[in-house]
Amino acid sequence: MENLPNEDSNKSKISSYIKKIGVLGFLFFLVKGLIWIAIFVFGVKGCGWVS
Repeated sequence: MENLPNEDSNKSKISSYIKKIGVLGFLFFLVKGLIWIAIFVFGVKGCGWVS
C-alpha cells in the first residue's frame, strides 16, 4: 500500500513519455512526407514532363 503514490507517478511519467514520442513521431512523418512530395514535384518539373 505504501507504493501506490509512487506507482501513480511512474504511470504518469510513462504516459507523458509515450505522448512525447507520439507527437515527435507524428511530426517526423509529417516532415518526411512533405519532403517526399517536394522531391516528387521538383523532380517532375526538372525532367520537363510539365511545362
